[in-house]
Amino acid sequence: MSTLQIQKKNPTGYDFISLGALVIRLDPGIVPFAYAEDLKVHVSGGEYNVAANLSQGFNQRCGIVSAMVDYPLGAKIENEVRKMGVTGFYKRYEHDGVRGPNMAQVYSDRGQGLRPPIVFYNRANEAAARLDSGSFDWDQIFSSGIRWFHSGGIFSALSPKTPNLLIKAMQSAKEKGAIISFDLNYREKLWKSIAQEGEIPQKIAQRILSSIVENVDVLIGNEEDLQMGLGLQGPQVASQGKLDPTSFYAMMETVAKRFPNIKAVANSMREVKSTNRHDWSAVLWYDGKGYQAPTCTLDIYDRVGGGDGFAAGLIYGLLQEKSPEEALRLGWAHGALLTSFPGDTTMATLSQVEALANGASARIQR
Repeated sequence: MSTLQIQKKNPTGYDFISLGALVIRLDPGIVPFAYAEDLKVHVSGGEYNVAANLSQGFNQRCGIVSAMVDYPLGAKIENEVRKMGVTGFYKRYEHDGVRGPNMAQVYSDRGQGLRPPIVFYNRANEAAARLDSGSFDWDQIFSSGIRWFHSGGIFSALSPKTPNLLIKAMQSAKEKGAIISFDLNYREKLWKSIAQEGEIPQKIAQRILSSIVENVDVLIGNEEDLQMGLGLQGPQVASQGKLDPTSFYAMMETVAKRFPNIKAVANSMREVKSTNRHDWSAVLWYDGKGYQAPTCTLDIYDRVGGGDGFAAGLIYGLLQEKSPEEALRLGWAHGALLTSFPGDTTMATLSQVEALANGASARIQR
């Protein structure tokens, strides 16, 4: 593994652009859906969340490349993207008034105490699943410059066409000198949904994700993602404590041999005591050396998006050419703060993130 070569900031270019599906998350709070009478509407998407966090919380110039349907749910999403200061690059679709295509919906309550959150989806006739390698002009999107490009495993599993689109985007961004990051986010349900009869979903995922990761500089994922999503051999993922980085570090030699292009691997770490109480840390392998963030206990308001919050803080630190330990602590701090807010994207300020990364407490600020 070797040190990342970060481009200098360009006032007219983009610091960060991601490719992924935009979704509506419907949130009844702590009430189970079967008993819900009111729902909060959040705009989300694993790849978009990182862009929104970097724009809103870290003052970076960011974009999201995605599908957009011209109907009220699409308008809601598009408005929220603009509010977060993110530029949208869209392949637009018309809605037929009945069946779609649609912007996907994610249903997620918050759980409470020993009752865990429940998540389920409606991705039927999703517009993002229609995207293919000819949907975007990458030379035009990247024409003003790009420092960092990001996507993830959820988008890769939406259809048989999205992986080729993603690889093309990564290669185009790499030609512009961008760092390429990828959040493995292995989701067996999604891979099952696109598997043909007789195919083994996990084998499909491993083949596709491996071809994508060959283009990646910074990989985000835990030991289970690496083993299940990439087919890498390593220690039993349950053999160590949730906050013990030993098994993560043990896999890095395997990662380096299989993917010599990978320069850094990182992930948040949490041990769930209850829905509202988590122990939280994070780990980074960079330039052949391992780093672990402090461990703290979180009082969770809404856990959705914490991992994307970690990724945003880490990427910001690396874009700023902070030391690996400093970048890791920024990711750890921002991910922790994000779980204290409603919704999937940040309400934290950079000064709050930096203060927590440097050891600040939750004492009242007067």
